[in-house]
Parts: sequence; structure tokens; C-alpha cells
Amino acid sequence: MRGVLKAESLWVETFTGLRMRFERLLKVVRERGGNGPGGGRPWCLPLADRVLLVAVCYRTNLTMRQLAPLFGCSPATVCRVIQRLRPLLAIEPATCPADAVDRLWIVDGTLIPVRDRKAGASSRNYRFSANVQVIIDADTKLVIAAARPVPGNTADAKAWRDSGLATVCQGMTVLADGAYINTGLVVPHRKRPGRALLPGEEEDNAEHRKVRARVEHAFARMKHYKILRDCRQRGNGLHHAVQAVAHIHNPAMAA
Repeated sequence: MRGVLKAESLWVETFTGLRMRFERLLKVVRERGGNGPGGGRPWCLPLADRVLLVAVCYRTNLTMRQLAPLFGCSPATVCRVIQRLRPLLAIEPATCPADAVDRLWIVDGTLIPVRDRKAGASSRNYRFSANVQVIIDADTKLVIAAARPVPGNTADAKAWRDSGLATVCQGMTVLADGAYINTGLVVPHRKRPGRALLPGEEEDNAEHRKVRARVEHAFARMKHYKILRDCRQRGNGLHHAVQAVAHIHNPAMAA
């Protein structure tokens, strides 16, 4: 059976928005061993088409049965391709830059609806969701790192402490909202009982909100990949999807 989608510029840009940056993503997967060891049964799709398949899966959230005729293979092959390549698409957490004093990072959690009852919990968005902590660069809106998902009813402060992302942020100034109080991050001034905020504190909070809104813009762009609106994958599926989407998001932002 002949497929419709190929790793050509038209299909890549239409289904992933990566334009020519797809070549960079393909190079990373190849260097990480995407072709796998030799000697086994060869794939029915070349590596470029397999990487495109995973990107289209994440972008459109089509089922494996729907993806199969688009790429001219069986649903079982689609499943194997996704299982094989999704860990190789993960973003590598950034190290503390040399100009850390002049840089600003922002952290926030986002709720992602999931079907896996072991990965999520009933959350404030009235869905069964998982909480994912993400760090972005305030200047570029590029994703620096993303934590492993936790149940959606987990408080952001606890999710942050348990995520291990603090080690990535050593030496950095990191902004967060009021939910991250007592975490060592830069949070807004809070009102005290019987005392309103001082004029200077109001101005600080206004500027804080203005800058911190950039992480919400990054979330909105990441959720163009519809798998982050309703993840049907189980086990580590959501974790791999978040890491891959973060990796794909960055070259799309830089394009």
C-alpha cells in the first residue's frame, strides 16, 4: 500500500510547521541511533518518514489506525515506529549559561488531559489531567526543560520540588507565580492580613505578571500539538510526548 505523506518540504511544513528545521530534528534522531542496529528486519519506511510520522501523530493526535493509510503501512508498524522513536525526540535540558546573571527563566505548570488513570487525577480544569512543569527562557520563549508529569491535583510548589528541575536552574533567576511560595523562586508580593500592598509592590507585581505571561504564550504554542490537549497514550507516553513537543517547539520558534 502506497502512502500519501512523505518527508518532503510541503508535507513537513503543513503537518509540523518546521519548514527546513525538520532536517535538524532528523539529524538528532539519526545521531541518537534512530536507524537502530543492523541485521534485523528493515523498516518499511525510511527514517525521515518515520520521524515525520511521530511528529504528525503529536501534531494531529490522529489514532494509529488513521495514520497507517497516510504513510502506507499497518497500524502495528505505526505503533512500533512511535514506540521506537519517541524517546529519541526528547529535549536535552539546558545547562546554566555563562551569562546567567543577565538571563531570566520562567517556570509554570500546565494541565494536560490524559486517559491513563495512573498518570492523572481529577483537576481544577474539570478534566482528568496531569501536571507538567516547564521552564522557558524569558527572552526567546524557548523551552529549557520539562519535568515528568505528575497527577493534576498536585500543587505546583510540590510538583516543582519533586521534579528535580531545581538542579537545572542553579545560579539562574527564575520567575514563578504565587503558587510557588517558599520554593526559592521569584514570586509576586502577597497581601498580608490587614495590610494592602505598597505602591512599589503593586508596580513590581504588574511587571512580574507582564513577564511571566510569556510562559503562557509558550504553552499555547506547544498545545498546537494536539496530543497535549487530550493524550490517549499510556505509561510513559505523555512524558515522551511532552519532551518531544518541547524539542520540536524550539526550532519552530527559532524559524
